[in-house]
Amino acid sequence: MTLLLLFLTALLAYLLGSIPFGIVMARLFGLGDLRAIGSGNIGATNVLRTGNKPAAFLTLLGDSGKGALAVLIARALVGESGAGVAALFAMLGHLYPVFLNFKGGKGVATFLGTLLALSWPVGLLACATWLLVAVLTRYSSLSALIAALAAPVFAFFLYHPHGALLILILTAFIFFKHRSNIARLRAGTEPKIGKK
Repeated sequence: MTLLLLFLTALLAYLLGSIPFGIVMARLFGLGDLRAIGSGNIGATNVLRTGNKPAAFLTLLGDSGKGALAVLIARALVGESGAGVAALFAMLGHLYPVFLNFKGGKGVATFLGTLLALSWPVGLLACATWLLVAVLTRYSSLSALIAALAAPVFAFFLYHPHGALLILILTAFIFFKHRSNIARLRAGTEPKIGKK
């Protein structure tokens, strides 16, 4: 019964994570096909490149909210193990959404949302790290990478070792999906926040 519950948790979290809020907001605000704009990414940073701040903000809320919601529902219904499964599969849903032929976003907002739900002190510290690096450098990708790298460390001290291991796996996904950003950062060609 427990395995069945965890399987259902994984499936529902994946489907929730697969909802592409960036695409939804781009259509609602008449911004065109988000995948043909800027970096082609479906996340809030690329929505911001259209110049539409409300759409970008709503995308951020949707993408982070779906990760947090998956974790909170799973924890309430299944327990802490369910929360961890939901975090992983909501993230996989965003990265590889069934609704977009498994071509999704880079997962930063969803990652931060799951962190806030798993352990709010860890989530707040990760968000603060992202914000600090963003203010200092104006690089969204660099902010995400540093926040993701710091998150497992925060989790080890403020959450628990198993949670830190889960978050380390999520961090690995963030780095994998940011391979092209890392190359552009090294080459000095990465666009800054707000650049259209």
